[in-house]
Amino acid sequence: MSEIEETISGAVENAEKSHDALNNLIAVLVALLATFMALCNIKDGNIVQAMSQDQAKAVDQWSYYQAKGMKENLAESVRDQLTLRREQPGLSPQELALLDQQIKKYDGIVAKYVKEKEAIKKDAEDAGKDYDRLNVHDDQFDMSEATISIAIALLGVSALTKKKWLVGVAVLFAGFGVLMGLAGFFGWGIHPDAFAKFLS
Repeated sequence: MSEIEETISGAVENAEKSHDALNNLIAVLVALLATFMALCNIKDGNIVQAMSQDQAKAVDQWSYYQAKGMKENLAESVRDQLTLRREQPGLSPQELALLDQQIKKYDGIVAKYVKEKEAIKKDAEDAGKDYDRLNVHDDQFDMSEATISIAIALLGVSALTKKKWLVGVAVLFAGFGVLMGLAGFFGWGIHPDAFAKFLS
């Protein structure tokens, strides 16, 4: 960020020294773009925090899901052992009734774990989906920051060289950066995948 700050300072100083309309335009553009980029950075920071929370929640929920699965497997194993025991010859009616009662109990325990696992799985998948949704906006803000940084650097060079065509190139980069920043703020579905992969 120090290079950007130096570029901004240089552009503003040049504009102050000269009453040149081009330098004044550049100074205004740099100030506006730097302000917009700062707002985008704040929003992006909040998105990254929410992504971290979703990621942690998904990991926790999948761990909880696995723990319930282990308990389910243990209950199934006990139920299967009780079922095998019940099939042995020579058991009294009282023993059969007790085994039936225990098998029924473990059937209920298994069913309870199956139901709980489905709810946990849904929570984990929802956290994953929310992470993916937020990641699109994080990418948008990253693209915005990258292209606005390029635009500010080009504007700094434009102020020094007085090349109007370079200002035009900077405005193109800035326009794309502002578009991506607005897409991040308003949740638009604009996401150039190739550019996002390049920045990843």
